[in-house]
Amino acid sequence: MSISEEQVKTALKSVKYPGFTRDIVSFGLVKSIQINNGEVKVQLALATNDPNVPAAIKNEAERALRGIEGMHSAKVLIDIHAPPGGAGAGMGTTRIPEVRHVIAVASGKGGVGKSTVAANLAVALDQTGARVGLCDCDIYGPSISLMFGTRERPMATEENKIVPIQQYGLRLMSMGFLLDDTSPAILRGPMVTRYTQQFLRQVEWGELDYLVLDLPPGTGDIQLTIVQTVALSGAIIVTTPQEVALIDARKAATMFDKVNVQVLGLVENMSYFVSPSDGKRYDIFGSGGGEREAKRLRVPLLGQIPIDIATREAGDRGIPIVGEDRQSPVTAEFKKIAENLRKALA
Repeated sequence: MSISEEQVKTALKSVKYPGFTRDIVSFGLVKSIQINNGEVKVQLALATNDPNVPAAIKNEAERALRGIEGMHSAKVLIDIHAPPGGAGAGMGTTRIPEVRHVIAVASGKGGVGKSTVAANLAVALDQTGARVGLCDCDIYGPSISLMFGTRERPMATEENKIVPIQQYGLRLMSMGFLLDDTSPAILRGPMVTRYTQQFLRQVEWGELDYLVLDLPPGTGDIQLTIVQTVALSGAIIVTTPQEVALIDARKAATMFDKVNVQVLGLVENMSYFVSPSDGKRYDIFGSGGGEREAKRLRVPLLGQIPIDIATREAGDRGIPIVGEDRQSPVTAEFKKIAENLRKALA
């Protein structure tokens, strides 16, 4: 009985990339398959600095291949490349044309203010004179359209490229521009992946110094699509000081580490609250959690953002606080984060 290439691919689909639920075939790691009288040789390509990853994949792949009926011998060869720049280029990723740095803003769980951080960081980077874009990659729960106060619909060029919305000097793209306020994004996984790729590849971003990606919380399909297709300059993890958020922040950091994306630093949001009546500070979610976690992950603590009524009100009005009040202490902290980020990338 002869062995088919489809049988080999089916067997390899049972091999997961370490730390992920996605298999090595869907990750695009299989480069060639050779079959000769029951002898199978598979060539894989990896971009990783972790020596444990290729060894684990090789062992699992050869074990899976030996389970094919009629198999006499199975050999898996792995071509290992160091990620370009030592970080961020992962498994078969490519750069977005004319975009110098792509920065992912992520969190392990929802409700930590990740979109607020992404929006204000983008505006703070713009105020340095840089050319900045912001892509809302949270397909199910887009919020950038609200936070930037526009419901404008994107147009398309003759080349079928999407023209991003321009607001406050930034180029923006979000599912919120395509849906009505009450319309949910009811999409299965493959469609979510398709929209994510379109936002990154089919948007006419033009020349940008920074493209900030506001990722959805967690480590699901959208995050995997991004890290396997786009060369990221690095990622920022947003958390609150409480332990329940820090646990999930570690998971997000581990995900980026698995795919060789450098974590540029941690941002502690909702760090504390200063009472407007007496100026007293209250550590509502605890204190020091972000600093301890940054040391544990061996990354910088880029900044600590307090709970601030004006920041929330500005976002609800459709203008990030960094753009509305340049003298705000919160604005000063976001400017510090932007400067720390620029130094890390330099």
